[in-house]
Amino acid sequence: MSYPGYGGHGGYGAPMPGAPTHGMQMVAGPGGYQAYGAYPGSFSGAPVNDPMWNYFTAVAGQDGEIDSEELQRCLTQTGISGSYSPFSIETCRIMIAMLDRDMTSKMGFNEFKELFGVLNVWKQNFMIFDHDRSGTVEPHEMSQAVLSMGYRISAQTLNGILKRYSKNGRIFFDDYVACCVKLRALTETFKRRDNMQQGVVNFPYDDFIMCTMAI
Repeated sequence: MSYPGYGGHGGYGAPMPGAPTHGMQMVAGPGGYQAYGAYPGSFSGAPVNDPMWNYFTAVAGQDGEIDSEELQRCLTQTGISGSYSPFSIETCRIMIAMLDRDMTSKMGFNEFKELFGVLNVWKQNFMIFDHDRSGTVEPHEMSQAVLSMGYRISAQTLNGILKRYSKNGRIFFDDYVACCVKLRALTETFKRRDNMQQGVVNFPYDDFIMCTMAI
């Protein structure tokens, strides 16, 4: 069953569209939210034969975490954008915010691995609609992409999203990813507060501001 505003991939409580599960250990968080825990064995040392570790440690500070500028450099070095333009610093900020469960405005290696897996899924989805490999899609293609990820939103809301993320009638890859990040993060925030699983929650004003402005 798919609740109002939630994705249709297994109904309420299923991993969000684009959420990687292979090789990760799922742990229950507040309100039944499925958070991604450490990889089996954790990373007390360098992960064996993991190319992502080299990309990460090349830019990470002594604290073993990266900020938005370091994430931007790290993602550029991995080549995740392919032939598309590199991610903007603002998109990197909200990527960190999506997974910043300890509110440090930084990202550890496990979070980076999770993000990389999600970005790969989103990129594959984008390429399905970017037939000419221009790095852009048209609004109606963006609508199809959003719906294909399992989100169930009204035409009015979808139209508002398209206006927010389009430039001269096209949606660039960077803006597409920024849209996916916010959709996932806000939906997860909503789900954690929907104890009755009815698609309706009450937000105190301060909580609402925190949830929306922090992403």
